[in-house]
Amino acid sequence: MENYSLNSFMLQIEGLNVEETSVFPVFFLLLFSYLYIMIANIGIVVLIIIDRSLHQPMYLLFCNLPFNDILGNCVMLPRVLMDILQPPSERLISYYECVVQAFFSHIFGTASHTVLMIMAFDRYVAICNPLRYSAIMTNRMVLKLTVSAWGVTFVLVGILLGLTVRLNRCRSLIANTYCDNASLFKLSCESVVINNIYGLTFTVVLLTASIGSIVFTYTRITVVCLTSRNKSLNSKALKTCSTHLFVYMIMFVFGKVNIVLHRFPEYSDYRKMCVILFHIIPGSLNPIIYGVQSKEMKRFLSKLFCSRKVLSS
Repeated sequence: MENYSLNSFMLQIEGLNVEETSVFPVFFLLLFSYLYIMIANIGIVVLIIIDRSLHQPMYLLFCNLPFNDILGNCVMLPRVLMDILQPPSERLISYYECVVQAFFSHIFGTASHTVLMIMAFDRYVAICNPLRYSAIMTNRMVLKLTVSAWGVTFVLVGILLGLTVRLNRCRSLIANTYCDNASLFKLSCESVVINNIYGLTFTVVLLTASIGSIVFTYTRITVVCLTSRNKSLNSKALKTCSTHLFVYMIMFVFGKVNIVLHRFPEYSDYRKMCVILFHIIPGSLNPIIYGVQSKEMKRFLSKLFCSRKVLSS
């Protein structure tokens, strides 16, 4: 039953609908996923910071990806874990905490696109214009790309949430596993036409820029590979493009399914599952796909483990 109260300060989160016999298996599965994501992504960031050979544009730009995965999962998973162990009536959150959670959850989703866009640009320059790579991808350019990716993200999401917090609320039930913009403006009994228009524009602009940049850069890379007889270049390009596209497609599918299912309340359980997978799967795969495949990272890790073996012996 839906609760009606004007501008209620405390909100109730619906959370995951887990059977009583499955509570602890689901809890420990999500807990293990959370710990793995934190350890793997923090490890990758620390590794890039301490190893000077990794202070290259590609790895410095890549640092944004594990940082974003850490941020997004820190915002969502602890709350989900806590709510699983509580009865539905006790899954409460303050309105301001809910707004902050929604803000950073959308930062995570938007930055996932903008960061992959600047990483695609880096690979485009490296493969299509290798002789000028060092001249183009300077430390200043890396900083500009990073600031642009996060700056655009904060502006777009700031406007999105700003349009929502202006609304009066007549409901207090968040029909989701955690707070997001759509769940927040659904609490209002006022007109949300402006919210829907901006939300649609936001999505279209972000996806157009994201898909457009990915298609353009990889089309150019493919053309270079087809016209080049350099097998080493072709192998490197194929490896880079395939891993990049794999991560992008996973993020794209789960993210867009979540948006679509918000329009169909009868499929709320599927939407909640997609929301969790949207956070967990990219955050789990990114350290493996981008980290383990790197020759420089493998070399550093092998040196680290070899030195530890020598010290222990």
